[in-house]
Amino acid sequence: MAPRLSRPRYRFAISSARTIAPPHQITIAAHLYFTMTKPFRYEQAFARNIGWVTPAEQQQLRNKRVAIAGGGGVGGVHLLTLARLGVSKFRIADFDTFDVANFNRQVGAMMSTLDQPKVEVMARMARDINPEIEIEVFPQGIDAGNLDAFLKDVDLYVDALDFFAFQARKDTFATCARLGIPATTVAPLGMGAALLNFLPGGMTFEEYFRWDGLASDADKAVHFVVGLAPAGLHRPYLVVPEAVNFVERRGPSTIMACQLCAGVMGTEALKILLGRGKVLAAPCGVQFDAYRNKVVRTWRPGGNRNPLHRLMIAVGKRQLAKDLAAAGAAA
Repeated sequence: MAPRLSRPRYRFAISSARTIAPPHQITIAAHLYFTMTKPFRYEQAFARNIGWVTPAEQQQLRNKRVAIAGGGGVGGVHLLTLARLGVSKFRIADFDTFDVANFNRQVGAMMSTLDQPKVEVMARMARDINPEIEIEVFPQGIDAGNLDAFLKDVDLYVDALDFFAFQARKDTFATCARLGIPATTVAPLGMGAALLNFLPGGMTFEEYFRWDGLASDADKAVHFVVGLAPAGLHRPYLVVPEAVNFVERRGPSTIMACQLCAGVMGTEALKILLGRGKVLAAPCGVQFDAYRNKVVRTWRPGGNRNPLHRLMIAVGKRQLAKDLAAAGAAA
């Protein structure tokens, strides 16, 4: 029979261990203690979901499989949100490790996880919520060679790739369209979230964003940000404009945006996985900005072929040309 520690003794043991063991080993010790003394029960763990979902729907969520590409700013919190919703089968992909630069927004980024693979850290955190969870990790990320395996038997794809991962994003959404898999992306912009869904039989990612034929990744970035948030609610309060630089592949971020994205994504996932509630799909989109207390629903037939988008893209390209000229002068 497994030994039992009283809570005071457990606290003393953990407190003493802090002086001789690294944080992740303390976490493992805590996990083992509570596993021995308080076994996990799925129905109890997610009982507070009941009311917003029925017991039967909770079991449906338990058996759904979701694929998430990207384990950083939004990908990590997406995984934990769906794990707390009760989804119990995942595939996650990311080739990167956690760094200090991730601390401002990535839920898995801590001193105790520095230099550790993101997929391993996030899988560990998800299993700490639900020990019964099934997670298949793709530590090399995704590419054209493993997409079919990554998306096999998946009920929903959640996009959490880096903003500038253009080819991987294009290939993944194209594979979802070919396999008939619903896909959602919620972009963290400023202190808000911008939602787009792509459903089987509807407008595809390529039909909306129109990346084919674009000469450079910088052009794709302009098309991407215009398509993601045509309302542009985040732009007026960007107080350091030079922090956004498509040429250098960098931009500012906030934890508030990532958390908001997870809430929106989780709600869309619930509706798609359970088949209830209205799901807006491209060319419809929604942007909510907490800083400005505004929400805008957009409808852009033709996506980036829409005259409004074409005008915005032209403006964006002019700014891009200025950035390129400035970069050349600095060199």
